Amino acid sequence: VQLVESGGGLVQPGGSLRLSCTTSRVNLRAYAMSWYRQAPGRKRELVASISSSGGTKNYADSVKGRFAISRDNAENTLYLQMNSLKPEDTAMYYCKAIIDLLEVWGQGTLVTVSS
Repeated sequence: VQLVESGGGLVQPGGSLRLSCTTSRVNLRAYAMSWYRQAPGRKRELVASISSSGGTKNYADSVKGRFAISRDNAENTLYLQMNSLKPEDTAMYYCKAIIDLLEVWGQGTLVTVSS
């Protein structure tokens, strides 16, 4: 099973992007999911997480109030809406699910915030 992210790109500071994560290989509705990011030379960090039902969400302090994690279980898709983007948000963004006790990651989508 592999997750597939999309939606990254180049955006100016203050702009917005929406990332998506999906797979055709498994029904994601039963699993809690997360978004992580990794900037060059830095450790991968948790950005946001969401419960299987979508009722519980958690965010890193650095993105609270700017990013919103959501899921559409009917579409088998996880989202990350990113607003008020800053240059320090530049990173490769990955989605993750824990399926049958195994961590399953996507290949990442690159977000670059620059003028």
